[in-house]
Amino acid sequence: MGMKAIRVHQPGGLEAMVLEELPIPTPGEGEALVRLQAIGVNYIDTYKRSGLYRVPTPFTLGEEGAGVVEAVGPGVEEVRPGEKVVYCNVQGSYAEYALVAADKLVRVPEGLEAKQAVAGMLQGMTAHYLVHSTYPLRAGETCLIHAGAGGVGLLLIQMAKRLGATVIATASTEEKRALAREAGADHTLPYEGFDQRVREITEGRGVDVVYDGVGQATWEGSLNSLRIRGMLALYGQSSGPVLPFNPQVLNQKGGLYLTRPSLWHYTQTRQELLWRAGDVLRWIQEGSLKVRIGAEFPLEQAALAHRALQGRQTTGKVLLLP
Repeated sequence: MGMKAIRVHQPGGLEAMVLEELPIPTPGEGEALVRLQAIGVNYIDTYKRSGLYRVPTPFTLGEEGAGVVEAVGPGVEEVRPGEKVVYCNVQGSYAEYALVAADKLVRVPEGLEAKQAVAGMLQGMTAHYLVHSTYPLRAGETCLIHAGAGGVGLLLIQMAKRLGATVIATASTEEKRALAREAGADHTLPYEGFDQRVREITEGRGVDVVYDGVGQATWEGSLNSLRIRGMLALYGQSSGPVLPFNPQVLNQKGGLYLTRPSLWHYTQTRQELLWRAGDVLRWIQEGSLKVRIGAEFPLEQAALAHRALQGRQTTGKVLLLP
């Protein structure tokens, strides 16, 4: 029995993604074999495909999936065959089957579809760690969220509002800004001159925190938008990596804090993973956190999914369906 998978042999453009037939793997000690029903597409996949993040080749792309446990290896106690599970931060999900360490798997609550679960997992936990841990937002504080209509952006807006914060969001088109407002943003701005507008909205003070997944294009403006001792949480770089800078800039702009986190730093233990995933999946299931699936592609069309994501043509979550 074989399975289809999208592999990268040589990092590069869209053509670097090759559809191949591989044998279905057998779970080893502590592993589970998951038959995938929905696969999440994330910016990190484009970074690995292009070689911005180096991964030993050849490799199967993708790090987020949901499906059914097909078989388990020796010593697995977390899950049983037949259970519906979701996971992220595990390489190799652009495929029909994936081998996953059982302690990375989270059970999908009853009544939640694989699509909804996977759409909330990596991006929902990213939003969760940003507002609960990186800069724990408090009621009455103000945050700036870039790419407010993106997968993380829409979830960040909702979680920031849950905590009672004022939300300013940026997005490139009026249509995307309307989606950000629908998610709860108090103010929505185009990218052009956003830092001046943020100053006006905050009466000159600046925001407490900027959640920035855009990177290079917003860097300068993000620093300019912060209050004294504010924090820039740079969690992604969809416009390209930030160029080297002099730390003295942080002094000149107000003794600012800069952090460059990723989800892996905030899911260090199984307990932490289950806390974040548990919150996110429960909120989606009860309807208090809305997940927008903006585009779905068959597994074979992974290249089209990357093109749409990087071409800023998508809103919400992009999925591949095996």
